Amino acid sequence: MHSIPPNPVMPIAIGLSLIFLAVLVLPFKVRKVEENLEAFFLVMGIIAVTISGMWSREIVIDAIKDPVSIGGTPIGIFQVVLVAGILIYKYNRQIYSGIVKLMKKVGMRAFVFGMILILSLVSSIISVIVAAVILSEVVAAMPIEWDRKVKVTVVTCFAVGLGAALTPVGEPLATIAISKLKGAPYYADFFFLFRLLADLIIPGIVAMALLGAYYAGKMEGEPEIPEYAETLRTVIVRAIKVYMFVAALVLLGHGLTPLVVWYFTKIPPAVLFWVNMISAILDNATLTAAEIAPELSLLQIKSALIGLLVSGGMLIPGNIPNIVSAGRLRIKSGEWARIGVPIGLIMMLVYFAVLNIFY
Repeated sequence: MHSIPPNPVMPIAIGLSLIFLAVLVLPFKVRKVEENLEAFFLVMGIIAVTISGMWSREIVIDAIKDPVSIGGTPIGIFQVVLVAGILIYKYNRQIYSGIVKLMKKVGMRAFVFGMILILSLVSSIISVIVAAVILSEVVAAMPIEWDRKVKVTVVTCFAVGLGAALTPVGEPLATIAISKLKGAPYYADFFFLFRLLADLIIPGIVAMALLGAYYAGKMEGEPEIPEYAETLRTVIVRAIKVYMFVAALVLLGHGLTPLVVWYFTKIPPAVLFWVNMISAILDNATLTAAEIAPELSLLQIKSALIGLLVSGGMLIPGNIPNIVSAGRLRIKSGEWARIGVPIGLIMMLVYFAVLNIFY
């Protein structure tokens, strides 16, 4: 892998800044981009790596392998989305029927509260990918109008993104953080992030579960089992699009790394907490690799990770659950942002206050 010059190279910095702005703005302003988000991000990722001069055999391998392998395991987002999609395509009637029966038994609000709470906490064990696939199909089966489905999905993705960070098997951000801190002085083990973040993450999950239950509202009339509209071709194409999206984020993350090294890592921790909102469009694992180091204090590590985790829920590219859920339910970038950005900003404000007052 090519080394990054210690000092900013202005043509590269300007070019990468333009890529960053394009990724941030165009999905909301250009309809063709929004309809072809995966291809757009892939092209932007290729251009970013080219501008930064970061092309290497390792980067190409990462882009090819990361969608099909997490932490060196033969399990990846592509396989999970594909296999789960095929199973649900085959058994959708039985699955949807069971979900609706449970909703009728416990009530919509109690069901959504329990779903968010359970999925968020177990996502750190079953992985954020599996949790996101389950979420997508549960929401698809909910007998509520579209606006409420979008709100419940976005809120749950915030919660699942938080919960998955409690162990290194939950999501790539947690895996990288543990890897960076496994030596002195922290000697991070499997439960390091749980000990570090649980007192902040678990209340956040409960708050999201309550908000999700509020958004879900009550069932109106007798719920019916929704019609399953997916074809086998749709299931396969969606898995391919998810593969493309993850590969694109790998390339984009590597390509924008010089900007992170030159500017972001030199920002004071209190400011970095807010600057980390760029993880709403940039792979937060890349930012974790650049920002987290043994030289940081526990408070600095905690602040950086919370900022990355919360802001990852704000836009579709920010986190794996967002990508999976938006793809399955066909939620558009603008629809997601209208819910995700205000919730994310409020959460950031609350966490910023808590971190500065109580820690």
